[in-house]
Amino acid sequence: MVTAIKVTKFGVRASAVLLAGTTWFALATAAQAQEAPAPAPAAQQPAPAVAAETRTIRSLRVEGTQRLEPETVLSYTRLRVGQNYTTESLDQAIRDVLASELLADVTIEGVETGDIVLRVRENPVINRVILEGNKRLKDDKIVKEIKLAPRQMFTRTAVRADVARIVELYRRQGRFAATVEPKMVSLDQNRVDIVFEVREGPKSKVRQINIIGNEQFSDGKLRGEMATKQARITSIMSSNTSYDQDRLAYDQQKLRQFYLTQGYADFRVVSAVAELTPDKRDFIITYVIEEGPRYKFGKVTVDSNIRDFDDEALAKGLAMKEGDWYNAKLVEDTIDQLSETAGAFGYAFANVSPDFNRDREKLTMTINFNIAEARRTYVERIDITGNTQTQDKVIRREMRLAEGDAFNTFLVKRSQDRINSLGYFNEKFEIEQKEGSAPDRVILTANVEEKSTGELTLSAGFSSLERFIFQGSVRQRNFRGKGQDLRLSADYSSYSKSVELGFTEPYLFDQNVALGGTIFRRDYNSFNYLGTDRRTTYQQVSTGGQIVLGVPLTEFWTLSGRYSLTHDSVTLDESTFFTDGACDPLKAGRYLCEALGKRWTSSVGLSLIYDSLNSRLRPTRGQRLVVGTDFAGLGGDVKYLRGRFDSDKYWDIGSGFIFSAGLEGGYIHSLEDSAAGVDPVRITDRYFLGEPQFRGFDIRGVGPRIQRVGYTGSVAGGNQKLITDEDQIFDDAIGGRAYYLGKLELEIPLGAGAREMGIRPSIFFMAGANWGVREPNKTATFTQATDSSGNPLFNADGSPSLLPIQTPQSVVVNGQSLPLYAVSLGDSVAPGALTTCTVGYSATLGGACSGTSINTRYNIQTDPFQEFFLGNSPKPRLSVGIGVNWNSPFGPLRLDLAHAFLTQKGDDTKLFTFNVGTAF
Repeated sequence: MVTAIKVTKFGVRASAVLLAGTTWFALATAAQAQEAPAPAPAAQQPAPAVAAETRTIRSLRVEGTQRLEPETVLSYTRLRVGQNYTTESLDQAIRDVLASELLADVTIEGVETGDIVLRVRENPVINRVILEGNKRLKDDKIVKEIKLAPRQMFTRTAVRADVARIVELYRRQGRFAATVEPKMVSLDQNRVDIVFEVREGPKSKVRQINIIGNEQFSDGKLRGEMATKQARITSIMSSNTSYDQDRLAYDQQKLRQFYLTQGYADFRVVSAVAELTPDKRDFIITYVIEEGPRYKFGKVTVDSNIRDFDDEALAKGLAMKEGDWYNAKLVEDTIDQLSETAGAFGYAFANVSPDFNRDREKLTMTINFNIAEARRTYVERIDITGNTQTQDKVIRREMRLAEGDAFNTFLVKRSQDRINSLGYFNEKFEIEQKEGSAPDRVILTANVEEKSTGELTLSAGFSSLERFIFQGSVRQRNFRGKGQDLRLSADYSSYSKSVELGFTEPYLFDQNVALGGTIFRRDYNSFNYLGTDRRTTYQQVSTGGQIVLGVPLTEFWTLSGRYSLTHDSVTLDESTFFTDGACDPLKAGRYLCEALGKRWTSSVGLSLIYDSLNSRLRPTRGQRLVVGTDFAGLGGDVKYLRGRFDSDKYWDIGSGFIFSAGLEGGYIHSLEDSAAGVDPVRITDRYFLGEPQFRGFDIRGVGPRIQRVGYTGSVAGGNQKLITDEDQIFDDAIGGRAYYLGKLELEIPLGAGAREMGIRPSIFFMAGANWGVREPNKTATFTQATDSSGNPLFNADGSPSLLPIQTPQSVVVNGQSLPLYAVSLGDSVAPGALTTCTVGYSATLGGACSGTSINTRYNIQTDPFQEFFLGNSPKPRLSVGIGVNWNSPFGPLRLDLAHAFLTQKGDDTKLFTFNVGTAF
């Protein structure tokens, strides 16, 4: 008799095998017995039947449980007190309990007596789940996907499921060679640590894409239409070289779309197979296709059941014509065009369905666009959802439709563009159209997803224009959720410094009137270069404010008025450019000395604005035109009339290409009189052209300028020559009264990987000019040199030899300008010292003189130079180049490589410019 039964999972399987073996043996024995000769009938005796021995369960209990209740264990068996049991029923009870996966081991005792005892050992409790070797997938990404967790009961089934889940996560990343090995570390108190050792392996790439069956188009052409790319050096920046099963199905659809646009209406993908290479590193994808014949459009007609439409007129307006190659994309665009046309007339749910008639013999596709009968619809309700901060009225006032209005698809699209242009919500926002309570009612739903509109920025950077830059700004573009714009900014660089506070209310008193104001302080340093040394010329400090009022005239036209009050102070470094307390033209140039002073500018301006851009942040279609004029002279010290225009237009030409054209220009006319040789428009009010708006030229590199060129050689030797080294020439841009600038630019799309990195390259062509000022008076005229007999001296080229200018020097003492004298070198007290004494010497300037030395007037010698007035021409300067905008990890970066291939004498070109900043 069996006294005890101990069965594990392996034991259950072994018992099943033994049982099967025993059965097979019994059947084989029976078959042999049938083949053996039959004994005599007298000797045949029937074998007695052996009945299974049964007993009754007298008692039933469970021992060895720690966390489980005994009743829980018994609930998984069919054993009950008072019931009969057999060896088979006890075996089944063990199998049932182990199948629950709550226990690691089960034995049964008391089989002989009927006092049944189930002695069990529970599965351990998980203490920790540890991940090792995972670098591409962080712990938090994996832990939330697996089922095992601390304080849960360990089961092998759960471990196997989690291993499969982790492997699947890596396969989604394209790592098909990833393996996971689970390990269990036993601890005291029946606890275990589960360790998943991960070997991530390399990312599986698409090594090759094979196409079979293509005759009309090359493999390279068809691969270019797919989203999946082959892993090559040229595609290192692309993320589409990894294998993705979903992308495989997408590429099949892309192939079909391409062939359908080329007229192959019978095209089909027979099969698409992705095979993993033996090393499990890469995939080889093979497409088998059938191109079929190429079709042309047959007769194209429109059958409209809407009485407002003329079928023949609609058909004539379609882009497709009979005899053109068939293009499925053109058919889809035509459906959209007809639907929008119906929507513009108020039929929101007009159904346009094309009926195709394919002639396989003539290879033509006849199409009839059927516009089903529809009712004119009206806006029943406008629902706005998703806005938690932005008030409803901020969104509703951008809607071009109101509840009860006739439906119009054009106005719906315009409303969508205006809401997107606010910049308060995530991109790709669309207004949904739903059927209303009646067939002629439509519900418009604006489901917005808000994004942060507050900006706090501290940045530092370096640019080729301003050297080191430090910036700080605080801005809330949706202040209090009312669409108000509040901003405070401060900038500091070696080129300029500024602080500005501004506020704009776009809807004053809930009326469609915008009111804004700005107060500012701006410090600007003009400079030039002598060699590599940067030399500051004049400093301009502007303090003031502006009030702007905007009133819309139509949907796209706005009239804007403004008033500005500014105080300007233009100064020069006295230690460098002053003599005797006054600006010295020999040092600064007459044109800079004339610009010095303080003045108030009180001006009023008016602008007419046309704006149909689909986005003010990054437009892809539409146009913006601004024409404005300003009048200065309502009080103040300055009087002028200034006009300016600025126009930009964008086209989405398909496949991610964005083409744009821009043209701007301006003219300023002074209402004041001035002396001959002095332009009435002050240098600070003129236009300057160059970097960054005119790429290919340096800052203020285009337009009127004064170049001061010195001489080499000696006067007496008659060999004076003008300096030709550009690094030794002083070059001052003085600005122009008129300018224009045109630009053509094509933004080029890149792969998905580059787009994810925020890289947007473009090619551009630019043309512009700056001109219109009077030629300034000459700063100085140098005397011709003569020999001892008074005869003029000339250089070898026939030009006159020029003498230096002697400039007497003075010093300001006690508010008086006193001339300076040089003490004789033979004096025993202060030889060569500077003093205000004509005779003798004083230790302090302006003090009492003592001594007998006869002093001489102190002079500074100015070497001869010649001034050239250049660049004052309206002839166009042309440049062409490539540029890249990159939202880099360390801040926005702009790179431009531009070549100026048409210039005027004096223009300052620049091949490469960049600008980069970062937040800290």
